[in-house]
Amino acid sequence: MTLRLTDEQTEALRAAADQDGLSMQAAAVRAVEEYSLRRREQRDRLLEQFSRENRAVLDRLRDS
Repeated sequence: MTLRLTDEQTEALRAAADQDGLSMQAAAVRAVEEYSLRRREQRDRLLEQFSRENRAVLDRLRDS
């Protein structure tokens, strides 16, 4: 995989990595992992909310 960043993005990544004592690679991997985790957590919250709000309909569908 090739990641293409603008000069500004590269500098922001470099600065953030330096502040955290990480390589740019490690900082990028961490960012991807954190982004993926947030998305999974958001999906799980939305599915739980949908299930709660539509419990009666889902129960009727399951029982039919």
